[in-house]
Amino acid sequence: MTMKAATLHGFDEELKKEKFVVYEDVPDPKIIKPTDVIVKIGGAGVCRTDLHIIEGVWRDFVDLDFPHIMGHENAGWVEEVGSGVESVKVGDPVICHPLVTSGHCLACRRGEDMHATESSFPGINAPGGYADYLLTGERCLIKLPTSLAPKDVAPYTDAGLTAYRAAKKAASHLVPGQFAIIIGAGGLGHIGIQTLAALSAAEIIVVDQSDLALGLAKESGAHHIIKADGNEVAKALELTKELGAEAVIDFVGEGNAIENGLAMTKNAGYYYIVGYGGRVQIPAIDMIVSEKTIVGNLVGTYSELVELMALADRGLVNLATKEYKLSDANKALHDLHDGSVKGRAVLIP
Repeated sequence: MTMKAATLHGFDEELKKEKFVVYEDVPDPKIIKPTDVIVKIGGAGVCRTDLHIIEGVWRDFVDLDFPHIMGHENAGWVEEVGSGVESVKVGDPVICHPLVTSGHCLACRRGEDMHATESSFPGINAPGGYADYLLTGERCLIKLPTSLAPKDVAPYTDAGLTAYRAAKKAASHLVPGQFAIIIGAGGLGHIGIQTLAALSAAEIIVVDQSDLALGLAKESGAHHIIKADGNEVAKALELTKELGAEAVIDFVGEGNAIENGLAMTKNAGYYYIVGYGGRVQIPAIDMIVSEKTIVGNLVGTYSELVELMALADRGLVNLATKEYKLSDANKALHDLHDGSVKGRAVLIP
């Protein structure tokens, strides 16, 4: 049996090709382990990480076998289950945590699945959701309430979950009267704004170079917006009484965002880096004198995805999406690369 998928056949370091992926027939997934589950895809998020995969950024970290099926933000309906699956049944609407783990290693038992010693990451080092069907594991699945449709929540599984994890860390120390600066109000950033607003009473400042993204930031609950035009650090310091923000969450992580983000961080404050592509470079003496803390952020845990779904179910977080047919995956990827997607692009088979 075969299914349709948008497959990657090679790298494109400069992202110049008209077609990044090929829409074609591929073998459909098969149940192998008793805990395996096959999900009929209702929506697959299109992430900037997918562009980085196409560029070859991940080639030093994972072995990609071409043709490769991307797509690590997935939701849909249970299509088939292994003999040992008990928590879900065929037809259940589900959202998929992006990491497939056994649950047996020490990291998993501590609830730190993202650091599991044995895992697969569909879309990264295993076939992903740019397809009709996805092979995943029972341990990754969360049943969706009737209020949430798979196509509307798929990007929460990585973009939303990563943004939520960073916002949750920041909210743990922010108090009323303090400031939080969010750099980048796109696919992750607009979720970060909403989750931070739901978890904290801090005043939220958002920095972005795109007017489209800044408009989305205001819709998402930002108290102040700043256009990244070269004067963003000065403007941010002016809003924070020349002291900087107690928390800065950087969803860009490249270009001058890192340098600017650290400059916007208050002494003894926290700089959370989520986006990647650049380098964190700071003299040791500056770290000592300023006592700033730099915190990396990976995708969140299963329990944090449950928490995020609770916020979504209550309407406290709303995902801005633009829908594309799976056969139009190339257009979705190009639109993301060109900056013309408001929120997150979602592929629907």
